[in-house]
Amino acid sequence: MNIPAPRPRSLHLQRYLITGILTVVPLWITFIVFRFIASLLAQFGAPLIGAVFSWLSAFFPGLRGLLEEAWLITVISFVATLLILYLIGLVANRVIGQRLFAAFDAMMERIPLVHSIYGGTKKLMALLQNKPNGTQRVVLIDFPSAGLKSIGFVTRVFEDAGGRQLASVYVPTTPNPTGGYLEIVPVEHLVATDWSVDQAMAFVLSVGAVAPDAAFPSAFPAAAPPPRDPA
Repeated sequence: MNIPAPRPRSLHLQRYLITGILTVVPLWITFIVFRFIASLLAQFGAPLIGAVFSWLSAFFPGLRGLLEEAWLITVISFVATLLILYLIGLVANRVIGQRLFAAFDAMMERIPLVHSIYGGTKKLMALLQNKPNGTQRVVLIDFPSAGLKSIGFVTRVFEDAGGRQLASVYVPTTPNPTGGYLEIVPVEHLVATDWSVDQAMAFVLSVGAVAPDAAFPSAFPAAAPPPRDPA
């Protein structure tokens, strides 16, 4: 009777190591993205929380050591920023809040240089909430070279001097989509998708590991069949 030879330990090690990597990578990417967003939110509220803690430490000397802990300031700043953003959104949806923000926008428009940055950013946020005319929001384009496809977000559709329709397409980098490239692409060169912005962002953040349920568009030409042997 033939007894199967035992598998080398190196194969077991390689198999389990790869399995461990594939298990940890999604958690690692999620942690990096969450830490990046949480860090930005915490930095926004850190000066205010730091000032409040300094004021409290003057009245409660026994808590000075705890109030000076960097991790506590970061956590409280993160929570406080979320609460402030929630309150801003709550106020912005009320009539009086809309009037206040309209007055604030008018004030920002009167400040040189600031109005171009503030106005441009606000228009971008408004554009991302609606699909541009004549095309889908999430598209595929030839980037960084012909024959390769990248996920892109159409931010605007306009015409050149000859009347040809062009699209401004933002191509995010992965796994950090806050950096990317702005490409001007003829509309007829865009490959439309059925993906939502959230689905496309999940695809980018996961380095392609999390794909939407919608079918991937036919972005590549079918390969030509091999020539038949005349014999």
